[in-house]
Amino acid sequence: MSTIPYKIYLEESEMPKYWYNLRADMKQKPAPLLNPGTHRPMTAAELSGVFCEELVKQELDNDTREYPIPQEILSFYRMYRPSPLVRAYCLEEKLKTPAKIYYKFEGNNTSGSHKLNSAVAQAYYAKQQGLKGVTTETGAGQWGTALSMACSYFGVYGASVTPSPSETTQVGKKILSEHPGTTGSLGCAISEAVEVAVSNPGYRYVLGSVLNQVLLHQSVIGVETKIAMDKYGIRPDIIIGCAGGGSNLGGLIAPFMGEKLRGERDYRFIAVEPASCPSLTRGVYAYDFADTGMVCPLAKMYTLGSDFIPAPNHAGGLRYHGMSPILSELYDQGMLEAVSVPQTSVFDAAETFARVEGILPAPESSHAIKVALDEAIRCRETGEEKTILFGLTGTGYFDLVAYEKYHNGLMDDYVPTDAELEQYRARLPRI
Repeated sequence: MSTIPYKIYLEESEMPKYWYNLRADMKQKPAPLLNPGTHRPMTAAELSGVFCEELVKQELDNDTREYPIPQEILSFYRMYRPSPLVRAYCLEEKLKTPAKIYYKFEGNNTSGSHKLNSAVAQAYYAKQQGLKGVTTETGAGQWGTALSMACSYFGVYGASVTPSPSETTQVGKKILSEHPGTTGSLGCAISEAVEVAVSNPGYRYVLGSVLNQVLLHQSVIGVETKIAMDKYGIRPDIIIGCAGGGSNLGGLIAPFMGEKLRGERDYRFIAVEPASCPSLTRGVYAYDFADTGMVCPLAKMYTLGSDFIPAPNHAGGLRYHGMSPILSELYDQGMLEAVSVPQTSVFDAAETFARVEGILPAPESSHAIKVALDEAIRCRETGEEKTILFGLTGTGYFDLVAYEKYHNGLMDDYVPTDAELEQYRARLPRI
């Protein structure tokens, strides 16, 4: 067997030529999106008023296992893909662990994150449909930056940037009246972006996470990772990813989870979320609005309640109230684990990683780093030589203010109480 290099780069000719649709191998499919008015499954015609037509097809398709990646998207991918699979030799030495640690680094592009993988696909399909432009939400900025780059490349108008909630939309005004002084959430921004899209002819809404179509595009991460690991005879025991809406985690684990679902191999999957926004570990599996303004379809997912807004001191990203329907169904089936971690421990892990591996990680990614370190230390204590794979979704250069707060001792670990979460759960739709 070849010596495993610090960074494994595939040749461009080895890049995946297809996206893998995990739903095709799920015996129990994710529950369908429901019309909030009729509580009946959303039709393609209904969804086409909000999303691009080709993306609607991908959203509803539970059966096609492989989607060929259009040549125009493959050409764009070659600007920054294949991305490296890194063997963290220095981190292993620092921890004095027998574990073998790998991470898939998705930050080597303009957006600084994995978000470009889906942004380019959604911008491409908008261009193919002849749309004037698209609207979206963004949190820390990686998705917004990625979509801006993709839209610029394909000549699709994005939009001006508006802080959410705002006074520019009806739903924004409603949220501000009900939550004075709120710092907002992704759920708020989604509501406003959808309102703008449906109010302007020739526009559609695009989303950076959660939806089936987004996890489909992000499967390029996992398929590429598996090709690299198979090339060197590497088999991970534990696969770890941060979990906000689920796009990175779903993309990373996709081909490995497919093997598990087909009974070919077993892996341990761990979703890591912030203790201040714990949708999997403390949410309920139920139909809920995908947005705070309650204008989007109902999705069955692990949710804290669509009007849940993380505390203002929450600095680590992953602010969404729910979880991808695909990952929610897999979690409900017991196919993956979930843990929540406080944000100060996340930033502590981020600093450890940055000092040793030389990359300042995004706070979102650092949730996965935290648990990867925990698992590697556990191997040190037990003597087990497990192989750990985690997703390094991007860099933290958009988040220097959060790092400054951590260094200045201004960051704390607020965790919502059971009583607080029960208030949101009590307002879930009755289906």
